[in-house]
Amino acid sequence: MESNTSFHKRRILSFKYALEGIFEAVKEEPNLKFHFIFGYLVILAGIIVQLTKLEWMLTVILIGLVISVELTNTAIEAVVDSFTTRDHPAAKLAKDISAGATLVVAVTSAVVGLMIFMPHLQKLWTLFYP
Repeated sequence: MESNTSFHKRRILSFKYALEGIFEAVKEEPNLKFHFIFGYLVILAGIIVQLTKLEWMLTVILIGLVISVELTNTAIEAVVDSFTTRDHPAAKLAKDISAGATLVVAVTSAVVGLMIFMPHLQKLWTLFYP
């Protein structure tokens, strides 16, 4: 019975550590703050324009993907910075590629987001300006 309790305790602790990591990253990383704020604004906009179930699914997936990749980028930068304080070509390459991955996901998400929201915004526009 002890091992079952220990397993549950480890699971609970893993969630605790994950949340601590997210909160610490949000505290330290301006880009992550931006992604969370922008994600929140997109959710508010989705409520206002009454997204469909499929549009909500895509929107939530994209917000989660952008935040996840930004968290990964932050982790990679922290690991690289912990190994070297000097300029190093490989360290720069790792950090640049990681940042590039975040940029690709963010831009792709913005394009898909525009594809989702534009028809709704056009409907709203015609309500106020017939």
